[in-house]
Amino acid sequence: MALCKENFGCSSIEREYHPTGKPKLQVRTANRGTNSIRQFFRNVFLPQGYPESVSEDYLSYQIWDSIQAFASSITGTLATQSVLKGIGVGNEQATVLGATLTWLLKDCTGMLGQIIFAWVQGTNLDCNAKRYRLMADILNDVAIFLDILASLIPAQLFIFVVCLSSLCRSIVGVAGASTRAALSQHQARRNNMADVSVKDGSQETLVNVTALLFNLVLTPFVSKYKQLVFYLFTFFTMLHLYANYSAIKSVTMETINQARLCILVQEYLRSSTILNVKEVNMQEPVIFGTYRKMSIHLGCSIKNIYPDESILASLKKIYKDSKYLVFTDLVDDHIYTLLCNGSTVEHQLEGCFQAEVINAAMDNLISPQILEQNKTLQKVTQSASARIPQEVIKYSFEYTKENFGNFKKLLQSKHWITDRHLLGADEWRVDLMMNKKND
Repeated sequence: MALCKENFGCSSIEREYHPTGKPKLQVRTANRGTNSIRQFFRNVFLPQGYPESVSEDYLSYQIWDSIQAFASSITGTLATQSVLKGIGVGNEQATVLGATLTWLLKDCTGMLGQIIFAWVQGTNLDCNAKRYRLMADILNDVAIFLDILASLIPAQLFIFVVCLSSLCRSIVGVAGASTRAALSQHQARRNNMADVSVKDGSQETLVNVTALLFNLVLTPFVSKYKQLVFYLFTFFTMLHLYANYSAIKSVTMETINQARLCILVQEYLRSSTILNVKEVNMQEPVIFGTYRKMSIHLGCSIKNIYPDESILASLKKIYKDSKYLVFTDLVDDHIYTLLCNGSTVEHQLEGCFQAEVINAAMDNLISPQILEQNKTLQKVTQSASARIPQEVIKYSFEYTKENFGNFKKLLQSKHWITDRHLLGADEWRVDLMMNKKND
């Protein structure tokens, strides 16, 4: 009879400790053989504690991600072969200096593109990780196509094409690495982001080794039959794009960004219910941005609302005890949410909720049944139809104060994260104390 037993996480490995009549206990390990081999590969390629230590979408994402990595490695080899041919490998008339200058110019273009893209889109990569992840892979295919094309065009255009390819690939490097980090943070459920990241690297290395062996067999055929390059490129590019789209659509992120909030609020205004995490992520656009009748901006400067003493006085009167202000520009179809000093995550989420209510009213997205049940919402839609900005702001704020608390509770009941967000707020903060003399 065993004195005690233990198991390794949620795996099938169990150990029993039996008395022997001696100080040392006898150890019996169950489930050896094939299970031990499976456990070995699990330890090597999966995060410790899998599947409990990662998100539910981890396995589906990693499978599709491995497929796309394999396809990308194949097309990448085809591109490398074309570029080497283009810079003169195998051509007796090509010079070492010419090839070196071409390569340096190509690398320089990529480095500059990397810096500029990171500067312009840095914050958006966190807020829209899925969309930029897919965009990076599409650009990777564009870069590979340009590399293959470069070997077929006139020599005077070769440098331009490979520089354009390098520019695309530099964006791929920034967007791919940063969004992969964001996805790893989502997948890590035990503060084990480093473990998740390094095991992802191990999986990718295994895929690349497999692709390398495939390329060793494939390359001689490609050298003999040039038309085969385009057939292979087309097939593996389609596989790459499909696998990437499937990988991104399998991700279910619980953190709220602008796209997910738009879907949540619009459904709330149609049925007074909140969609669950999976439903919203399935609807979230990953190719193009979220469509709204009015553009929504968070954390804006007062300058955006055409600073006018009467407008500021009116806003301050409406938002007397609030930590945010919403201004509606019905001429250019913009909604500006100004944040006050000391505004919290909840205030920012509340301000965006009001902005989404205004957008829904302006676009006639509120269901008649919901309107019949709420007089304040009726006033919002009436003032929106009449295009009276002050009344739109006033009544939408009243509706927000009445309903945001319930909206937040419903979010939490559906396991949405509400103590942090990815709404992409800018850094401007308003100090209303400056205007107290106008009261």
